[in-house]
Parts: sequence; C-alpha cells; structure tokens
Amino acid sequence: MKFIVSKDVFEKMESVCFAVVVARGINNEVENTEISSLLEASIKAIEDKFGAAKVKEAKEIIPYREAFTKLEMNPNKFMSSIEAMASRIAKKKGFPEINPVVDLGNAISLKYLVPLGAHDMDSATGDICVRFSHQGDQFIPFGQSEQEYLEQGELIYSVGDKVKTRRWIWRQSEQGKVTEESKNIFFPIDGFKGQNDQNVIAARDELAELLQRFFGCQVEVGFIDKDNREMELA
Repeated sequence: MKFIVSKDVFEKMESVCFAVVVARGINNEVENTEISSLLEASIKAIEDKFGAAKVKEAKEIIPYREAFTKLEMNPNKFMSSIEAMASRIAKKKGFPEINPVVDLGNAISLKYLVPLGAHDMDSATGDICVRFSHQGDQFIPFGQSEQEYLEQGELIYSVGDKVKTRRWIWRQSEQGKVTEESKNIFFPIDGFKGQNDQNVIAARDELAELLQRFFGCQVEVGFIDKDNREMELA
C-alpha cells in the first residue's frame, strides 16, 4: 500500500505538501487522561486566540481559503477541517471527545492550526491517493449510510473509487473512520511549502512522538511534495 499524490494536484497547487505519520499496533480502547488534557489545552488556546478575532482572517487559515478558491470551492460554504474546528470552538459551541487517537489528532491539529486527518488503514484495499475525482466515485458522508456519487474534477482523498474525503479537506467519509477497534492508522497533514510547512512538520513530529509515548506503537513519518509524490505505507 502506498500514499500517492497525483501529478495534476501539484500542477494546480505547486506548493502543496503533505506530512505523513503511519502508526501500527495501537490499542485505542483505553481512555487516556493525558490526551484529554492536551485536547482541553488546545481548545482553551483557540478560545483565547479568537476571542476577538475572526478565524477566517487568521494567517494560519488564509492559505487554505486561498487554495479552496483556486480549486473553485467557495471557502465560506466549504471550510477546511481546521477552519471548521476552530470556528466551532471560537463560537463556544463545544468540542467533543471521540476516542484517544482522534482526540490526540485533534489536539495537535488545533495546536498548530493545520488540517490533520486520521484513516483506518485496515479498511483500505489499495493505495491511498490524493487526486481529482472521476464521475461515479462513491462517498458515504460521516455518520450516514447512503452513498453520494461525485462528478468529475473534485479534489479528494480516495482508495480506488471509494472517496475518503470530499472537497480535499472538507468532509471525511464513514469508510475508514478511526474507531476504538482501529489498530493501524494513516495520518496526513496538509499544508503549503513556503507558507506553513514548518507548522506541518512540527505537527507531524509531535504527533509521532506522542503516539509512541501514549500507545507504544510503531511509527513512521514521511513528507510528500511535487518532487516526491509517493510513500510506501505497507
């Protein structure tokens, strides 16, 4: 299994980059108070940062809004995952704990203000790809069971014709979601070289270190850009 970013993604967004963490042998069934504390601290930091400021105007968020516009996706209608998370917290709408791995990912995502995904690798039957959609690609929205069928040209994460995220980093699928039973997990962190790649790499490295500390699992890291478009995952 590989992680592959299609060449035409870089033709559309030359500076886009992807930090990668792969964790194997996780026990995600035991509650972890340290992770809960990390998430609480990240939530508090977001509340403080955006007490009197707009999330969409933050220097950390602007590169994603500009990229969505370039991809012909209205960033006011389709917010990146990190903008949506930060906006929810800034509006004091609360933020849930899900399970230890997801909570850890959310804590790091919020700390560095970068979108950080988590995908159960055992549910994937082929390479995980970032590409533009083909007509008929299939997506099951998170928390639902009915499939949606995509038109051509939408930036997605996918495994074969199964779509893992729609509109790039907007919404994740029900397929491959991380649960308490998940043991082998792929974490992509999306960003832009020359804009926020330092935060992307810092988030990757802290996530890798904390996964090893809290779960005692095997961890590998990688980095994808236009000069290195794929990484072996298994």
